Amino acid sequence: MSSSGVVPVTLAEIARLAGVGRAAVSNWRRRHATFPGRIGGTDVSPQFSMAEIEAWLRENGKIQKSAEREWLWPRFEALAGRDETGLAIAEVGRRLAGRGAGGSGLLDEVRPLVERAVEIGRSEGGAETFEFLLHRWLDVHVRQIATTPEPLAALMAELAFRTVVDAKGSRHRTTVMDPACGTGHLLAAAAGSAGAGAVTLIGGDRDPVLAALACVRLELAAHDGSRPRIDVRPGDSLRADPFADTPADIALCNPPFNERDWGYEELATDARWSHGLPPRTEPELAWVQHCLARLRPGGAAVLLLPPAVAARRAGRRIRGSLLRTGHLQAVVALPPGCAAPHSVSLHLWVLRVPDPKEEAQVGGRLLLADAASRFPRASARDSVPDWAAIGAFVRDAFDAADGTEPWSSHYVRTVPVIDLLGDEVDLTPGRHIAPSPADTGRQLAVSWKEFSELVTGMGKSARLLAGLGLTSDAADTPTATTVAELARAGALTLRGGQQPPEGTVGEGQPVGEGFPLLTVPDLLVDGQPHGWLAPDVVSASGAVVAEAGDVVVVGVARAFSAWVHDGPPTVLGPQLHAVRVQPEQLDAWFLAGSLRAPANARQAGTHTSSSSRIDVRRLQVRQVPLNEQRRYGAAFRELAEFEGMVRRADTLGHGLVRDLGDELAAGRLSGAV
Repeated sequence: MSSSGVVPVTLAEIARLAGVGRAAVSNWRRRHATFPGRIGGTDVSPQFSMAEIEAWLRENGKIQKSAEREWLWPRFEALAGRDETGLAIAEVGRRLAGRGAGGSGLLDEVRPLVERAVEIGRSEGGAETFEFLLHRWLDVHVRQIATTPEPLAALMAELAFRTVVDAKGSRHRTTVMDPACGTGHLLAAAAGSAGAGAVTLIGGDRDPVLAALACVRLELAAHDGSRPRIDVRPGDSLRADPFADTPADIALCNPPFNERDWGYEELATDARWSHGLPPRTEPELAWVQHCLARLRPGGAAVLLLPPAVAARRAGRRIRGSLLRTGHLQAVVALPPGCAAPHSVSLHLWVLRVPDPKEEAQVGGRLLLADAASRFPRASARDSVPDWAAIGAFVRDAFDAADGTEPWSSHYVRTVPVIDLLGDEVDLTPGRHIAPSPADTGRQLAVSWKEFSELVTGMGKSARLLAGLGLTSDAADTPTATTVAELARAGALTLRGGQQPPEGTVGEGQPVGEGFPLLTVPDLLVDGQPHGWLAPDVVSASGAVVAEAGDVVVVGVARAFSAWVHDGPPTVLGPQLHAVRVQPEQLDAWFLAGSLRAPANARQAGTHTSSSSRIDVRRLQVRQVPLNEQRRYGAAFRELAEFEGMVRRADTLGHGLVRDLGDELAAGRLSGAV
């Protein structure tokens, strides 16, 4: 807890607790003199006492929409640290699973909170309450704790069961192992994939807090009647495997990526490295061989790995051995955004330990599936992956590859192993699969259709803009004011973005309730946020968040611009400014269009180079009545939409020129020119 014992909450958290929008909370604060006063934070991101807020909401009848468990999380979040909070949540799960009190290491002040959570769990659902607390905890600590998204975990488990069942021909009590289990996402998916079959779930993790959470999570999930055997223990599976003497039928693993201190020196002579000692820079290949070493004959393993594992030169000998011995069955390239790190196309490796009783197969093949090319993202901010389509694509690939003959189709190919055993042993699917002419033709048709629609839209906008009736008469030009003067008059508020605290920026898509982070480098690349911040970081650091309707201004000459923000709440980095107007005095689109005028930037610049900064407070705006602002604002908005279409048409047009050039060079011209 905080030193004063007070649990702080923000306006956004109050809105969530009360089951209303943030605007409603701001309205309560303005209208009710009895609304609790601010205890911390900033004017833009104030903090309040949770106890005072809860009492006020109950007294004013504004809490009826909120589930009681919503009120638990701020109190858990206020505990001393990550481990204390995690262990407290694990203790809640332990008691809800019927294991009795076991948290002897809990602090005295934490016990009442745990007891309250258990009480709420028994009335609102034990598994639901535990999962709620766990997910909130993971959202806060997502930069330190890697998780496997549930749809991906389910797909990995399905592929593993498919491979091992096909090999065995029957289901018996299947032992599923995850040597780096985290909070148990993969083991939970395995329990679901087992269906009516008996299953034993064993997991290890070097973080005892994660191991405790995984154990109670699986036990609570088992209350649906499946009753798997569960054994999760803390321990470093590479250095001191807690299940060294327990063979498994299936191994599922999302191992730590790019770790140099994985035990290279002390494990140099370990018997698990039957395919070769993993180089220091290839820890993922150590996890691959660890999983294989723990499998029974006929067992299967599915691992989630970074794409570099398929191509790095240091690991080519181990990859070659995995191919020659028939252990590696398939490599699937997933679209970016399927799991962290979200900016890269992660790979699924499907492996199997050959059964000595099976007939030796001559001239083996490797299944390569390129889902990354099949489901490309238009931008770094595309929405959640289409898991139904990705899953169907992967299943179809495995179904078609079950035959005995070499096979290939769109984005899928079975490649003879002998063709892969060159100098590089590069197993990246996209380097062995060329898109079919038919598929390329379909994509070109889609691109042409979009390009034609853009040209039509640009034509309409161009005619509208050309007919605005501009005049050169400047005799009655109104006087101008500056942003600084408008701020002093209360017509707007100006807030400057800042550098986030070191180590707090997440990569790719926001997780949970995270805020996208927009920076000047993002604007220079593609204009889209490439990072994000957790809500607690935003609150604690006083970060500047641009809301819908705010004007965002870039204060650097080489990227200078201004626009009305219409997306989700977004944190602004250095040299980005959020301007919030008083709508009864200023029109946002009129302000944005006026501020972004190139002549305005030249006048407000600190010096003439492209790296100069713009003093946003010196930018000028004409003083005209509000109805005139709105007339100009509508024109500025149309101009901004026209600019967006021009940029999209430029990108799409260059792509069409490139793709058509490839098709013509390949001799695919069928009609007359």
